[in-house]
Amino acid sequence: MYNGAHPGSQTEIPAEELTEENEMKKSLIVSGVAALIIAAASMGASQAQKASSTKKKSVIYVAADKAKFKESPAAGVSMAVLWGDPDKGPHATFTKFTPGYDAGMHTHTSDLWIVVVKGAYLYKDDAGEKRVGPGEFLRVPGGHTHWSGGDKTEGALFYEEGSGKFDTIAAK
Repeated sequence: MYNGAHPGSQTEIPAEELTEENEMKKSLIVSGVAALIIAAASMGASQAQKASSTKKKSVIYVAADKAKFKESPAAGVSMAVLWGDPDKGPHATFTKFTPGYDAGMHTHTSDLWIVVVKGAYLYKDDAGEKRVGPGEFLRVPGGHTHWSGGDKTEGALFYEEGSGKFDTIAAK
């Protein structure tokens, strides 16, 4: 058997040493497998604990005509928060634009998804103009420059969901 010495100078390793070496290898393998099993079991227990301590989500129901709207800092816009916090992160709101509201050219940091409930959400970007009416959907990617406003006679009432904090950044 070759023991790592130079070719031609082979030395026999006694059978007892081979047995000890094999036993040590087996012992290390068994210890390693046992350690992996213990680690996996503790991770599973940890995740189970997290799942049981997480607050259970509840069903949310809000009728648009019964929602509590608050005026936003932008004149002509009011919002009723449905879930989340638009000042801090992901959220959903019912939002109203008064008739003829003009938001000017702007962007938002986060993606916005809009479904019009009543009136018309007016939208304009480099690709053209869109009149988004009841039952229609519009997605505005974060960072996309656009203009938005409300129909001149009806304004707009829409469901809006944001992937992060809500902001309006005036276009330059």
